Amino acid sequence: MGEVDPTFIQELQHRPKPAVIEAHGIPQIDLSTLQNSSSPVGSDLEDLVADVRNACKNWGFFQVINHGVPIESSEKVKSAAKRFFDQTAEEKRKVRRDEANPLGYYDTEHTKNVRDWKEVFDFTVEVPTTMPASHDPDDEQTTDLNLPANRLEPFFSKDQTTFVRLNHYPPCLAPDLALGVGRHKDAGAMTILAQDDVGGLEVKRKTDGEWIFVKPTPNAFIINVGDIIQVWSNDTYESVEHRVRVNSTRERFSIPFFVNPAHYTVVEPLAELTSESNPAKYKAYNWGKFFATRKVSNFKKLDVENIQIYQFKKPNARKIESLVV
Repeated sequence: MGEVDPTFIQELQHRPKPAVIEAHGIPQIDLSTLQNSSSPVGSDLEDLVADVRNACKNWGFFQVINHGVPIESSEKVKSAAKRFFDQTAEEKRKVRRDEANPLGYYDTEHTKNVRDWKEVFDFTVEVPTTMPASHDPDDEQTTDLNLPANRLEPFFSKDQTTFVRLNHYPPCLAPDLALGVGRHKDAGAMTILAQDDVGGLEVKRKTDGEWIFVKPTPNAFIINVGDIIQVWSNDTYESVEHRVRVNSTRERFSIPFFVNPAHYTVVEPLAELTSESNPAKYKAYNWGKFFATRKVSNFKKLDVENIQIYQFKKPNARKIESLVV
């Protein structure tokens, strides 16, 4: 990744700006209420829920502190990531992933059909994690909304497709032309991100579309709403675009934890959140096939934009009958 070839270069309108705007507005939420009581109740819990709700509605992103995860645990994962990425390319490619095996090492991923300036290693949380073997609909082979607190648990209690990614962003000779990860929205339910002190995450502010830099907070996790929650909530909460800057002097590490349901989950607006006056805004789709289709662009440049949830919008959604349940 020493030289910048054309596959990394973003279109002019999507290149990072030289000036960085820091995200002072992204909420920081203190979870000590949950840590200090086995069963928090009353105004403290209500205030916490309200803070999360407002953050999801206004930003789609927030940071959490006092979350209870030991610093030592986070440091061990970061140390393991560095040891892995410090190996030679030959060694890393011994566990290289491909279209048949979605897990392992990869260094030529694309976002919006432009190559990302990064290398990754993916591994699952649940063993075994079952996913569709392909995006072909006929291929059956496998490889806080005023709802009850446990309303979403059935989607994750069995066969969830949650996975963890180790990201490494090497120094880049042309940080004004390339991005560590291009603009995108996360396809799953929710993402929990740990980042180092270098930073690079930028969030597209909903009020004006400006790209805002999320300054690293020591021992904090960044949480963002994914596409599935946008659909489940019938657009009450929105999955927001974000991207990653790179720089010319320092490497960066980050660890996203992608929370995803079982591959056979049918994603559609929750019945409790729809009504005659607020009908479902999305057609149902199969999560596993959606995700498998989405991953196609990881391995080759497409002639069109990869699959997005807006393509399932009613009533003017494009017809993708092969994925609609």
